[in-house]
Amino acid sequence: MKISGAGGSKGGTGRFFIGLVMLIAGGYLFLTSIKITHRFNFGYSIYSFGSYKFTTGMVLFPMIIGIGLVFYNSRNLLGWILSIASIAMLGFGVISSIQFRMSGMSAFELIMILILFIGGIGLFLSSLRNYE
Repeated sequence: MKISGAGGSKGGTGRFFIGLVMLIAGGYLFLTSIKITHRFNFGYSIYSFGSYKFTTGMVLFPMIIGIGLVFYNSRNLLGWILSIASIAMLGFGVISSIQFRMSGMSAFELIMILILFIGGIGLFLSSLRNYE
């Protein structure tokens, strides 16, 4: 029985694992350097139609009515539509209010993170090629 390298190819298994470790380390360092903030509050405008703006409080009111209608009569179509539409609008509003920022780092740190990440991808993918 012949033992082949990574991915069934004649590529290097060592390159595979070194690339995988570099890829994971670089990805971890890159993702931990991203800071996530939001600006979601009840006075915040999540949707606007022309000059009219919908705030999160305006979306919560139909959701409360819809939930009340569903609990009163579970076959009430208007209650289900109000509830599902309001929950979807709130979900999209929360997601759209998220802001991503890179934390302060030196150029050396950024270059090292990119070398680990991109170099890991290169080593990982090159280990899947056949070497004759």
